[in-house]
Amino acid sequence: MGLPEGCVDKLPGSRGQWIHSNPTAMFSICCERFSSELQTQEKRFGAYRNLKNLRCPSSPQNHSVFFHRQSKRLKERKMSQAEKIKQGQFTNPETPGYVGFANLPNQVHRKSVKKGFEFTLMVVGESGLGKSTLINSLFLTDLYPERIIPGAAEKIERTVQIEASTVEIEERGVKLRLTVVDTPGYGDAINSQDCFSTIIAYIDDQFERYLHDESGLNRRHIVDNRVHCCFYFISPLGHGLKPLDVQFMKAIHNKVNVVPVIAKADTLTLRERERLKRRILDEIDEHGIKIYHLPDAESDEDEDFKEQTKILKASIPFAVVGSNQQIEAKGKKVRGRLYPWGVVEVENPEHNDFLKLRTMLITHMQDLQEVTQDLHYENFRSERLKRGGRLSSHGYVLSPAQGQGPEPEEMDKDMILQEKEAELRRMQDMITKMQAQMQIKPDGAGDVQHV
Repeated sequence: MGLPEGCVDKLPGSRGQWIHSNPTAMFSICCERFSSELQTQEKRFGAYRNLKNLRCPSSPQNHSVFFHRQSKRLKERKMSQAEKIKQGQFTNPETPGYVGFANLPNQVHRKSVKKGFEFTLMVVGESGLGKSTLINSLFLTDLYPERIIPGAAEKIERTVQIEASTVEIEERGVKLRLTVVDTPGYGDAINSQDCFSTIIAYIDDQFERYLHDESGLNRRHIVDNRVHCCFYFISPLGHGLKPLDVQFMKAIHNKVNVVPVIAKADTLTLRERERLKRRILDEIDEHGIKIYHLPDAESDEDEDFKEQTKILKASIPFAVVGSNQQIEAKGKKVRGRLYPWGVVEVENPEHNDFLKLRTMLITHMQDLQEVTQDLHYENFRSERLKRGGRLSSHGYVLSPAQGQGPEPEEMDKDMILQEKEAELRRMQDMITKMQAQMQIKPDGAGDVQHV
């Protein structure tokens, strides 16, 4: 082991000869020289290290010290900018030539996340098709913890009821106020001719309430309870649509977005499932039923999203299976149904369309709300105003019965008041003219017009 280059030359001559003859002294002098030069370099770059332990510059301890000092410098820089702003000196944190309107989507995103989202989903179908199970499977929650299932004798005289359950769901900081409207008793009676009148009245009432709130004075905190989507469950045991299915979908297709769903798809083979889907679509086209169609993907979207939209369109009507039980299959826990011949996995695209239905609902939730606002609600609003609904003096929408009663009398009173006001104005003008003529001819010799 030798000394570094130039190390001995810097020492006095006698001491240099003594070092060559004493290896221990040579090693100590080398360590002393190395430590002094290392300390000089450390002081120059601002990284003070413990020279006794001779830590390596790339050790994790020194990296933590470096990042701590970097974060401290950034905080000091931000504090200096804040102090400048307090002193009235406005600083530009961005690079030159940057205006800043590219951050507008971030502002909208931040406000939307803070406000949260609202969505109302209606499920309609005969009892026993698994509507509640599917909703709990879709949103991983229990919306009906205390539901009492009626017996067969109670279902005979049971009428259609409306049960709205609201739950607050939060995922990664995004809040969703989900309202699920269930319709127990639909299709259970022997005569189901007018069983859906209650459902249509509920949809119209939500439109009416929203129109009432929108026409009021305070419109900042309007709760949107309009039905944005309706899952209509079709029985897999039939050979297509029943007459009740056709009548109901034709009655509501202009009021809400209808998504047909084939329930309990695990009772069908793959061939039977495809045959039933084609039959349902043919009958929908034959009767002129307007179901919800997914919008086409934009040209600037990526290829994966375009392919996903294409697959979702081809899967309508969705054949689904719902389950809240955890079953072990292939060494892992999955939600599904256990049969003697195997396991039906709920979230397996090869077994059913549950995953496709959930993807459609989540990825097109905003489009469902926009179609409800721009199409269904606007149609209701225009028809509502055409039927004679008008705004009262307080900004509320009056019903036709309220609008037709006192409306002619109020119009007659307004016309009488307008005629009286016009007559008073004419009399005042004539009096003014007479006073002006009397001032011009104070002796009264002139001709005075008598009325």
